[in-house]
Order: sequence, then C-alpha cells, then structure tokens
Amino acid sequence: MKPIYLDHAATSPMHPDVIQAMIPVMESTFGNPSSVHAFGREARHIVDVAREKVAASIGANDKQIIYTSGGTEADNMALIGVANARSEQGKHIITTAIEHHATLHAANYLESQGFEVTYLPVDESGAIKLADLQAALRPDTVLVSVMMINNETGIMQPIQAIGDLLQTHPAYFHTDAVQAYGTEEIDVDTLGVDLLSVSAHKINGPKGIGALYVRDGVPIKPITFGGEQERKRRAGTENVASIVGFGKAAELAMQKRTERKAAYQLLQDTFISELKLSGIDFFINGESGQRSAGIVNISFPGTNVESLLMNFDLSGVTVSSGSACTAGSVDPSHVLKTMYGEDDRVTNSIRFSFGYGNTAESVAEAAQTVAAIIKRLTKGKE
Repeated sequence: MKPIYLDHAATSPMHPDVIQAMIPVMESTFGNPSSVHAFGREARHIVDVAREKVAASIGANDKQIIYTSGGTEADNMALIGVANARSEQGKHIITTAIEHHATLHAANYLESQGFEVTYLPVDESGAIKLADLQAALRPDTVLVSVMMINNETGIMQPIQAIGDLLQTHPAYFHTDAVQAYGTEEIDVDTLGVDLLSVSAHKINGPKGIGALYVRDGVPIKPITFGGEQERKRRAGTENVASIVGFGKAAELAMQKRTERKAAYQLLQDTFISELKLSGIDFFINGESGQRSAGIVNISFPGTNVESLLMNFDLSGVTVSSGSACTAGSVDPSHVLKTMYGEDDRVTNSIRFSFGYGNTAESVAEAAQTVAAIIKRLTKGKE
C-alpha cells in the first residue's frame, strides 16, 4: 500500500503555498537584512512582514518576537536567558518531568551552573496538578516553564490557570507551545505567559526556523554572541527564505485553525473507531478530555516498541514512539515512565499524530493495518 504518514508531531510536510512563498526569495532576495543598501532593505522588509504575521498568530506585537533556529533554541533561550538575567533575584526554577528534552536538558545545564530545579510530576492523566505547582513556588523562584501540549501524549496542560496563579508571584512564565501552535487558540495575554516557544515545521512550514515570544520588560540574556540582530537578543544573519515560509505558514495556520482542529479530531476519532472495530486489545494513554486533536498515544499489551515500529514501517504506516530505540535496546519514554512508573505501557506504546495530507480513508486504512499487525504479533499470547 501507499505509505501513510502518521508522525506529524515529529515534523509535518510543507504546504505548497509555503513553498511558493519561499521560492522567489531564494531566487532573488539575497541581501543581508542588516545591510543599509537597497538589497538589504528589501530583505529587511520581507523579514519584518513575516514577523508581523508570526506575532499576530499568538496575539503579540512584532517587537516581542525573536527568530530562532526552531523550538529547541527558543526553549533554551527562554530558560537559560531568563535564569542568567535573574540570577541575583533567585536561582530556583520550576518545570515538569514530562517536558521536551529541549527544556529538560536546558534545566539540567542550569543545575550544573548552581540553579535548583523542581520537576513537577504528573499522574496517569498526564497533566500536572496546580496544587503541586503552588506548593513548589518559593520567594526565590525566578521562572516556571510548563509545555502547552505534550509532544508524546498530546495531553494539554492547564496553561491559563498557571498564568492566573502566577499573577501574584514575581516568577516569569514560559510555555513550549510547539505542539499546540496551529490548532489551539493562543493569545499570550489571555494565557498570562511571559515567554512562548513556537516552531515552523510543526505547522507545515520549513525546518530550521522558529520563534520565542518575550513579553515587554522580561529580562533575557543572549545565549549566542556576535552581531546585534534581533534587537541584540540573538546574533546571526537572519534566514530570510525560511522566515518568509514561517510567516506564510503562520498566516495559513491562523486562517485554517478551527478547520484544522476539527479535521484532525475527526482523523483521530476515525483511527480509534477502526481499532475498536477490529477487536484488538489497546489502551489510550492519558486523560481523553485533555487530549489534543492531533496526537494520540496508544498502548498495545503483549507487544514491544521495537517490533511494532519495524512492522508498522514495513507495512507502510509511519509512526513513532516516546522511546529512543537503539540496536537491541529500548530507553523507556520519560513521559510514560512519569505517568505509569514501571508499567508495561512504557515499552509497548506508540504515538500516532495526524495532519496535512491525511484523509479519513487513509487513516482508516492505517488503523486496519495496525490492527492486523497487532493480531499477528499477539497471536497465542492471550
């Protein structure tokens, strides 16, 4: 069968309109945006127009947007940049145990530099408890970082409630919104966030470009050094063509957000319905009422991740897991391990994520293929 791509949470195909927006820039707009001559001014104008589109997509203004190389750099800049800028006010940071490694490894680095980090747990629902956050807050807490939607389970965190809670505390609030961007309504003021990370390639834009929103007045020290680009906050010549693609992808995401979310939810519902009709044994990881439209993480009892991924791929169904699979071994998902401890779910769960190019028919076909493989792999294990 024709391969069916169900790994949009990892990356998404570029939208044709994004590609068409980038081509003229790659062909003729080669000026450096920092140059004062006509070629540079043309490039600067293009960069600024795209910045306005990205800002509008999250309810911000263009001066609050810092272009980055993607979500990872944006997360690193938020944590390390703010921590270093506020180290005299305190050296305590709060995040969660289920963050993307871009956040977790940045937090680990800060620990090596003398900061103290509290990692909030989650239960089987996959979401943190506000009471845990409130109990962890201290006078010397300078930053709280909680992702909006988990990249492995699709479980949404109570971002607006956290923002409300922190209104009376001096800690700044960062959220990694990479997986929420493009389907969830995001308004930085409504959410009460001070910093927010997004990435273009998760919304059918190019890879290698993202942004960090920084609220006015939030101190942040650069983590790269060189020129004075991005208002002296992020050195390096701007990637003009990719920035144009990012702006177009953000524009499309705003125009189609409600439609996309409904379409992805239909795809997820179709996929789960087909699995149920097949009669196979499976469990959905995380609280259903808190799950995003585009991601579902499913446990298949009696199986293991390596075998599942290999068989799915050979059958034309492209997916991933929360596990880092290496030859002969599996490193259990840190997210599922936080949720379930040593339960078998940490080594038999697969992430299915839906997006541009998927249809109800292709998703149903993928579910039928998955079910057939599960039946074959678990035959005789009942």
